[in-house]
Amino acid sequence: MSTRTSDGPARPLRFRWDPRTGMGEEDPAEGRLLVADSWLVEEGAVRGADRHLERFAGACGRSAGIGRDTVAEFWAQALAAVPAAGAWFPRVELRRAREVSLHLLLRPAPERGDRVSVLPWPGPDPRSHPRVKGPDLDRLAGLRQQARRGGADDALLLTSSGLVTESTTSALLWWEDRSLCLPSPALRAMPSVTSALITDLARREGVRVRRRRARLEDLSGREVWLVNALHGIRVVCSWTGSSLVAGPGERAGAWRARLEDLRRPLPSRPPSGGGP
Repeated sequence: MSTRTSDGPARPLRFRWDPRTGMGEEDPAEGRLLVADSWLVEEGAVRGADRHLERFAGACGRSAGIGRDTVAEFWAQALAAVPAAGAWFPRVELRRAREVSLHLLLRPAPERGDRVSVLPWPGPDPRSHPRVKGPDLDRLAGLRQQARRGGADDALLLTSSGLVTESTTSALLWWEDRSLCLPSPALRAMPSVTSALITDLARREGVRVRRRRARLEDLSGREVWLVNALHGIRVVCSWTGSSLVAGPGERAGAWRARLEDLRRPLPSRPPSGGGP
């Protein structure tokens, strides 16, 4: 169910940002990836753009000492570079070569889905920076490929003591009776914009939100979601290589509609220093 624009690029386009001249096309990307963030843009609208900015700017500050005002200037130009028509999945990056620099990867959105099969990963969590999106993306992509060879769409990461945390691409949510649950913040999980949007909606509607130190068996028979900026809410429809039973996705449709209502138009101002 992916959307393409007839005049969009046949391949992703890369840009390096200069605070004096704006976005300049580059190929290939230079330097080591320190921080990344991605979001879905459909017909010029996005969910939680300000939250994505805060997550990215905070990580850039902690990783390289880049001030929020600098990141915000780059961010505004990155948003303005995204076409108003079609479906896009841009990624902003902080990279280090001889010096640190900010980059934009402008790419059409891949296909999206509302169901996902999950392999509980039997090995250790491979991440070195679990709370920062970027440094471990290649490791996670390799693990996801192994899960796909095993017949699943994604892999669920567990702590060394067997507690569930998140998948290689998504935050984990599940329902226990009338409570919406998510892993304890003390665990090795990345702060998720989409999970935060959903749990904020739940609290506003009077739904109890619980932080849990849960094991795999606690998820059996329950409605379990993997959520991220690209897919929104996906219901876990099978647990590959496991005796766990996937619960029905009875609530997902209504919550997808609530999440979709949060989509807002991107700012329409053009880049101040030039751009693509």
